[in-house]
Amino acid sequence: MMLSKVLYVNLSNKSINVVDRPDLFSKYLGGSGVASKLLLEETKPKMDPFSPEAPIIFTTSCMTGIFPCIVKAVSMFKSPLTKNLGESHAGGHFASALRFAGYAALIIRGASDHPVALEIMDDEVKIRMADSLWGLSPLDVEKVLRKNDKGMQSVISCGRAGENLVYYSNVIVDRYHHFGRLGLGAIFGSKKLKAISVLGRKGIQIDNPIDVKDMYDKINQKVVKSDEMAKYHYLGTSANMLELNELGALPTRNFKESRFEDAKSISGEAMAESMLRRKISCPGCPIACIHLAELRTGFAPEHEKGKKEIFHEEVSVPYNYEPMYALGSNLLIKDRRDLILLIYHCEKLGLDAMMTGTVLAWATEAFEEGRINLDDTEGIKPEWGDAESYIKMIDNIVEMKNKFYVKLAQGVVAASEKYGGKEYAMALGNNGMAGYITGYGCIVGPLVGARHSHLSNSGYSIDQKIINEPIKIESIVDFLIEQEDWLYVFYSLGACYFARRIYSKELIVEALKTLGINKTQEELLNMGKEVFHNLYKFKVREGFELEAQNIPKRIFEVQTPHGKLDFKLIKSMIEYYIKRREKEGISLRPEEKAIKELLK
Repeated sequence: MMLSKVLYVNLSNKSINVVDRPDLFSKYLGGSGVASKLLLEETKPKMDPFSPEAPIIFTTSCMTGIFPCIVKAVSMFKSPLTKNLGESHAGGHFASALRFAGYAALIIRGASDHPVALEIMDDEVKIRMADSLWGLSPLDVEKVLRKNDKGMQSVISCGRAGENLVYYSNVIVDRYHHFGRLGLGAIFGSKKLKAISVLGRKGIQIDNPIDVKDMYDKINQKVVKSDEMAKYHYLGTSANMLELNELGALPTRNFKESRFEDAKSISGEAMAESMLRRKISCPGCPIACIHLAELRTGFAPEHEKGKKEIFHEEVSVPYNYEPMYALGSNLLIKDRRDLILLIYHCEKLGLDAMMTGTVLAWATEAFEEGRINLDDTEGIKPEWGDAESYIKMIDNIVEMKNKFYVKLAQGVVAASEKYGGKEYAMALGNNGMAGYITGYGCIVGPLVGARHSHLSNSGYSIDQKIINEPIKIESIVDFLIEQEDWLYVFYSLGACYFARRIYSKELIVEALKTLGINKTQEELLNMGKEVFHNLYKFKVREGFELEAQNIPKRIFEVQTPHGKLDFKLIKSMIEYYIKRREKEGISLRPEEKAIKELLK
């Protein structure tokens, strides 16, 4: 029952074909594992991310659409933001729809000379003209392409940010989910690919339906009746706002402080009390972790000036901790409606909210220091807490109004290299930092992680476990390595990160067995390690050098629960990390430096 069909679509010559790859899926199971191998196969060394031949890879897994919380589609591509690995995972219906249509993976290359949308309806695959969709928000595109047909449908699209090649533009999935962080939206824009609609009606053939049903019930009971995922239903990750603020680990005012005096006003608790409209789930998940705020906006305000009665339209805006920190405490936004409005603006334009907040915080400091002026900002004065000015700047970033905004559209590192202020350009591996300043793990973890995400190896969690304990370099690094290797097993199954405590190693082995897949824990762990190796082979091949990565000076100036961090300790952790990985047979250094190291 292992699905192994890969759908290839070329937007340049409009060719469509299907290749069966049982070798890949039997070895890597799907998700990040299969995508890591396809990325190496399909991407030429040093290829421009915006080259027509640069591929977009989407994968599902052998467990997609079968077991609870196995909902993530994985996308891999060459990132315009980092110039190496682009890896993003999205919930919603996309993975299940692709699987129900009969495909385990989708690879798109080529570029159209006019806007197009890819339409997949089981075996029927078409490339349609989409000029009328160009310029629309992903929210409007979803309305246009949504069908009433039976089956599982998903609609994904880029916004204006992607059309204009903003390096951190997203692809929005089914209105409330994202392929975020590393610029997939810009890759869509470079190919003139506005949207993909997938309608799957085939279902999944199960060889042992009774065994699978029993396993489903066992997992579902664990999800529903244990407290392992309860947090995500009640408040979602927005609960982190007050928890981290109390801990002294909430990045505030571009990481100058680690506590926000107005955290309560924009907390998950405050949102739930006054703005929460409803909660939704991905298919096959009983948790409902997606929290939607109700936002009332002026309807056609240009026609309502001077009128007593103001008409409104209501929109639902997904919120969680990361955009709440990035556009909230990080910018000193204390009004929750302003915060939701900023998030909504990013959603409409298809912008990554985390990097957007990082860029705006840097620009605010750079303006205060005189590194940029009103000529650069088009007359806008960026000020902490001023949501109206930030919204205007976001529009200018997307439209790339002048040379300054072009640099902002390329990310905070590019902007700081041009205008200065690198010491407070809060990025690791060119990816904007997540909302944690918990200690050494939250810095080293994203820095060494394959996709430079806090979800690469959960570095923030080891920080919180060892508060008031001595810092042990080996212990922290060993945790990061073991965690990332195991998470790549997890991500190869398309599992949601929030379910990591549900799906133990033993449970995964047992669940796979009901599908006729016999893997031991050791085999799975070796697979996860190999996936990591595949991704670092790609990164090093594309010029990534771990030891050369910049760590913003601000990191060593802010108070954390472990006090102020020591640069020498972080450097020692990176050196130990490299040695540990080299013992596994993978070099994290460019070839010439690796040879020199061997000759020592």
